[in-house]
Amino acid sequence: MKKNIQTTSTHKKLNLFQDAEAASLFVAHQIAELIREKEKQAKPAVLGLATGNTPKGVYQELIRLHRNEGLSFKNVISFNLDEYYPILPDDQQSYTYFMRQYLFKHVDIKPEQTHIPHTDFSEEGIAQYCQDYEDKIQSLGGMDFQLLGIGRNGHIGFNEPGSDFESKTRLVNLDSLTREDAKAAFGSLDKVPEKAISVGVQTISKAKKILLLALGERKSEIMQQAINGEITTEVPASFLQSLSQAEFVLDASAARGLSS
Repeated sequence: MKKNIQTTSTHKKLNLFQDAEAASLFVAHQIAELIREKEKQAKPAVLGLATGNTPKGVYQELIRLHRNEGLSFKNVISFNLDEYYPILPDDQQSYTYFMRQYLFKHVDIKPEQTHIPHTDFSEEGIAQYCQDYEDKIQSLGGMDFQLLGIGRNGHIGFNEPGSDFESKTRLVNLDSLTREDAKAAFGSLDKVPEKAISVGVQTISKAKKILLLALGERKSEIMQQAINGEITTEVPASFLQSLSQAEFVLDASAARGLSS
């Protein structure tokens, strides 16, 4: 069911950059600053991480900062937003594999401090697994920082259109557009899983800082709706308008559809 929220005060903090590289560097340096600040305080930096093409440039810069400028990930505890169900961790399309390839194996993060939903078990155990994942995040006081991408249908994580704003970590059915966009990676539509585990909208909203990164013209239409449209469960990313700690980071192509 479609649900709209009327708000009298919206916070639409926009960070616009000329190109994808500049936008990615901005996000990476925000993350690095938080890690270093928490290290000074002798506290963990609890990061919510995303996958897909969008954050690759962010992770590339974090790797460079680790190699060349001494950025350590030893105090980082990470939670990934989502994972396909069912899929094995070593499957090349799994997000476990993605995170290993694009970040974890290149930095000094402790493997036991990385958390990605594992979906190589029966559906009967999923509800308890999701609750445990949720509890683990909350036991650390929630995310210090949440990195988000956005799907062409407005999803954040795998919170597809219609996702309740009170939702927590759970098993979800993937939207047809989401599966269509994943088809190239999997080789054919019938190989794309129909379900996934996703951290919920409410869980995301409790992060102390949230950056949604959108790159390229393919994201321009949905960004117009997410930033300037009504706040509705049909565009889950629109909920970020109501959060004072949420910011949108766009390159010029993704910002092309924005009206003033």
